[in-house]
Parts: sequence; structure tokens; C-alpha cells
Amino acid sequence: MRTGNSDRRAVVTGGAGAIGSALVRALLAAEVPVTVVDNLSSGRRENLAAVEEAPGFRFLRGDLLRPEEIRPAFAGATEIWHLAANPDIRRGTVDPKLDLEQGILGTFHVLEEARRAGVARIHFSSSSVVYGRPDRFPTPEEYGPLLPQSQYAAGKLGAEGLISAFCHCYGLKATLFRFANIIGPGMSHGILFDLLKKLERDPRNLEVLGDGRQKKSYLFTDDCVRGMLLAAEKDPGPVGIYNLGSSDQITALEIAEKVVRALGGTARIALTGGERGWVGDVPVQFLATEKIRALGWSPRFTSAEAVDRTLPILRAELGI
Repeated sequence: MRTGNSDRRAVVTGGAGAIGSALVRALLAAEVPVTVVDNLSSGRRENLAAVEEAPGFRFLRGDLLRPEEIRPAFAGATEIWHLAANPDIRRGTVDPKLDLEQGILGTFHVLEEARRAGVARIHFSSSSVVYGRPDRFPTPEEYGPLLPQSQYAAGKLGAEGLISAFCHCYGLKATLFRFANIIGPGMSHGILFDLLKKLERDPRNLEVLGDGRQKKSYLFTDDCVRGMLLAAEKDPGPVGIYNLGSSDQITALEIAEKVVRALGGTARIALTGGERGWVGDVPVQFLATEKIRALGWSPRFTSAEAVDRTLPILRAELGI
């Protein structure tokens, strides 16, 4: 079946994840055929249930560390949206090899398959954590030096470096997206997910890691995807870098209070203390977004509104 974008063929790695599945839906809505590549280690096939029968949709279960499994997806592709990675910063501190393999080596295999197949464009989901602990807020894309605080951050920064090298050596064009905290349907980790699961286990007490003053920006998934699509369309390359975040911040304690109120308002909040929630955590994050806004993008929701919008969705998905 021919579509309005019949000259485009997209591959989305990690397309069964929360952000990836929202991106897949947006691409298919724009009549771009999509092949999802996912090993389902953290992504869920049910996140794609709404598009399983959509024209132009294909799913390939494959591991980025086994190039022979993913190679068929790249034939005829014109653009790669590379979102597959370890999604949990804390897991990388427990298993230091995880982000080396899933972040850097996985990205290398995606780039090599793209190069072999003659794919022209690659779009990558990086993270605000590549900035380390900046001393400038809001933090702009040109901030440096970049000194990662976790293996996850190092994996994202290493992947950015590989993508830049492939662009300059082999003629690819790339857009790199440095995300704030992205929240919305289909989440399987993060502060909202963790707090709801804790309250499910113990409705009377809610442990919050750190001193509760950790202050970050939260962006709703659909707003994030809109920004990605716009920058990918507008940026000329060879390598464009864009922060994506909301225009404000919210503290961990404020989020915990919202979660408690949503579940009846009876739980006692207990702070574990310390400025960081865990080893590798960045306690304050706030991204400058003038660059993406200059293209015509702006988030529809503040950080607090994104949390309020996500809470009932996540409660329903978790059955809490």
C-alpha cells in the first residue's frame, strides 16, 4: 500500500518502549512505514497493540548486540530512530558493563548496519545526564566540559561521539536529543513508577530517596515526540543537538505528595536523606530549550501538569 510518505522508510530501535511506541504511532499517523526493532528486555509488545494491524507496520524481535538478527530491518530504510538502550540509570551502577554493551556497542552495530545499508539519517535519544553536574542553569547544548556522573551517562555520551564520527566519516546526518525526564503512558521505570509500586506494597508509608529537594524538569511523552519529529525535519545536519524539556522544574518531594494525594492522602512520606537519590543521580536538572523553540516547538504542559496527566494513566496501567 502506497502512503503519503512512500519515499520514507523508518526503523525505530526500542520501539516497544514508552517513548518509542509513541514515536511509532506518530510516524505511522504521518503515513511513514515503520519497522520496530526491539528485544523486549524492557519494552512491552502491548505498547504497540494499537498499531499492530496498521498499514506499513512491521515488528522484528532482535538484539542490537547480534547484528545478524537486526540486519533485515535496515534494507530499504531511509531513517533510523535509535532509542534502544538500558532505560534505568541505577541498573548501570550495579552492572557496569550494561551501558557499555547496550549504549555504546549497541549504537555501533546500529550505525554499522545503517552505513552498510546506505541509510541517510539517524536520530538518537540521548539524555540530559551527559552534562554531568553543570553549574549553569538552564543548561544549553553548548555547555561543557561534559563529565558524566554514571555509566548510563557515559554510555549516552559515548554513543553521541560514535554517531558524530560516523556522520563525518561516512556522510550520515544525525539529530541528537538530550531528554529531560520523559513521562507518560507505558512507563516501566522512573520516579512515578517507583513511588506507585512502593505505595502498592505499603499504603501507609512512602520512602523517597534523597532529601526530597532533587529538582528536575518533566516532559510529557507526546510533547517529546513532537519535538523530535520537528527537529529531525528542520535540522540540516551533519549533527544537530537539541535539548528537550519543560520550562520549569518540580521537586521529588512535590511529586511524592502528588502521588500520596492521588492514592487517598494517608501515607507517611519518609526521606532517606542525602542530596542524591542514588549513586549516579544528578540532583538538579534544568535544560535550556531555546534552540528547539526557535523551530516552532513548545511543550503543552508544565512539569507539574505532566505529572498530573501521567499519574492516572500509570495507575490504570499498573492496576493500582
